[in-house]
Amino acid sequence: MSLIIHSPKAAVSDKMKIDAHCHLTDARYESVKTVVFEAQNEGVNIMVDSGWNAKNSLLAKDNAQIFDGVYFTAGVHPSEANTFTAHDIEIIKSLLTHPKCLAVGEIGLDYHYDGVIKENQFRLFEAQLELAKQFELPVVVHSRDASSDVLNILRAHKDCLKHGFLMHCYSESLEQAKNYLELGAYFSFGGVLTFKNSKKDEILKSIPKDRLLMETDSPYLTPAPFRGQINYPKYVCHVYKKAASVLEMDEQAFILLVKENFSRLFKKV
Repeated sequence: MSLIIHSPKAAVSDKMKIDAHCHLTDARYESVKTVVFEAQNEGVNIMVDSGWNAKNSLLAKDNAQIFDGVYFTAGVHPSEANTFTAHDIEIIKSLLTHPKCLAVGEIGLDYHYDGVIKENQFRLFEAQLELAKQFELPVVVHSRDASSDVLNILRAHKDCLKHGFLMHCYSESLEQAKNYLELGAYFSFGGVLTFKNSKKDEILKSIPKDRLLMETDSPYLTPAPFRGQINYPKYVCHVYKKAASVLEMDEQAFILLVKENFSRLFKKV
């Protein structure tokens, strides 16, 4: 039996904060235990360690087995589309039945950098959407500079989205958000929301409140006032504060709202 490490302040409450998407396996974190405990001491009692490839998803599973309040997703990121193998998909499949695996992800399309063949990304994305259907799990979608193709693939595979999907670190348009909503999307916002001139306020306000989650995508996209430094799950508190302000909501009421949204999408929690 795996040892579960409990933080002294990890008790579940109706007012707990959730980091819906982070990368605890990143090599920049010298001590995952320290990262997790610092987050829990700030009231961040649930963290979702998002898988990036087969090896990384296995490590995310290990973290979830060790730390109370840490869950994980398993998937292969589009940046791996040129090199993924059938064996990688078999590893992902083996993880999807784990009691702390919440979703297939993060998966999707990314056209920001050259070199990853689009057809390979399509094949990888579609194969993993089928896994979500097979294992009756939600999907965590990564979309970067590829919104039209992401939407087309999701529409073509809407039968794979019956258990919901999350547009992680949402950065696309108001109109595109409406298209995703028609398919049943949830949306998570991260540190970019806190940046000056981010132009995310109107997008945040346009999305139904019952479809909102908060994340860090740590160690990336560090919120103000720590922008330029390594990001940590504990900094999701700054994202909550900014979002509540934009939505003109009491912060504690907003924390409870996000908790309810999270539990509705990820039914294992």
